[in-house]
Amino acid sequence: MSLSLLPRLTSRVFSHYRRIATRLAGWIYDRPRLAAWFYAPESPEARYREHNGRMFAGFHEQERMLADQRRMAFYQAAITRHIQPGDRIIDLGTGTGILAALAARRGAAHVYAIDHSDILKHARTLAAANQIKNVEFVSAHSTEFRVDEPVDVILHEQMGDCLFDEAMVANVTDLRDRLLKPGGLILPSVFEFFCEPIKVRDSRLVPFIWELNVHGYDYSSLERERPQETGYYHLASSDLNLVDHFLGEPEPVLSIDLHTLNESDLPREVTFTRRVVNAGRLDGYAVFFRAWVDDDLSLSSSPVDQNRAPHWGFRILRTERDDFAVGDEIDVRLTVGTWTDLHSWRWSHVKRAAADTRLTAHGR
Repeated sequence: MSLSLLPRLTSRVFSHYRRIATRLAGWIYDRPRLAAWFYAPESPEARYREHNGRMFAGFHEQERMLADQRRMAFYQAAITRHIQPGDRIIDLGTGTGILAALAARRGAAHVYAIDHSDILKHARTLAAANQIKNVEFVSAHSTEFRVDEPVDVILHEQMGDCLFDEAMVANVTDLRDRLLKPGGLILPSVFEFFCEPIKVRDSRLVPFIWELNVHGYDYSSLERERPQETGYYHLASSDLNLVDHFLGEPEPVLSIDLHTLNESDLPREVTFTRRVVNAGRLDGYAVFFRAWVDDDLSLSSSPVDQNRAPHWGFRILRTERDDFAVGDEIDVRLTVGTWTDLHSWRWSHVKRAAADTRLTAHGR
């Protein structure tokens, strides 16, 4: 082998190895139980920061958010209505800097665009290319950010699929308490959290394996082998054709305002009742949210809303089959270890049949 080829070959081998190692590390980090075998224990917050930084550093997640016309129209309207010329603003989790740019064009005196992801280098390039002034890009986690003078507005898009799973409450309220002037504004601040009993379309239903009987081949013996991995019991989707209908009339089980909420105010248990108005099979609970800025300006991630913001998914907390008639009641209990960690959630229900007084309990 020519000695001149050796450095190039070595470089290619190590470059290939680094790509494989990076992908493997990401795959392991996304599986907390497996990661515990490979890495020293770290806090859930630290794990989330690592995951978040990697997830939003690439173009794909940014593309999905920017192409979501409902999302972008909501923020454009909120900024146009509520950000005033001369305002000093924090844009929390700026990503490519689009919200910071819209605020700057609205006349903001100064925008602190904060992000701890590598996407920030592209945000700087975009701002320069689009001649955006008065935006200061800050590469840091928001909890490490300091400023000498309080700001007028905290602008953010920290909502996860389950509303709370991107640490919105902790991060926004931390900035609120430290850096927002008295009477300052959080955009958006008002949220409704839903956990609605649903029926999945028959053609799309995937039951638990022990509920299946396929051409006479009975799988019920696998019930004793129920998986212990919590991720098995919930699924993510953004498909408007998945959910057939809500069994009851949807209403929020939690309503919050980030201007006044403290993280300790969030309950560890939520109980609610739905009277069945649409008969059918209970397949699970759809978790989604609605964000409000004004009475006529909101953003939905509902699985049955044709005008939903599509880049957000909704989650389905799976249940074993239970059939309901009109007039039946579903008493639901959702217990939460940590709101940011869906793996810590547990859910159960009691069926109250309208035809008699019998109660049937089910749960995860």
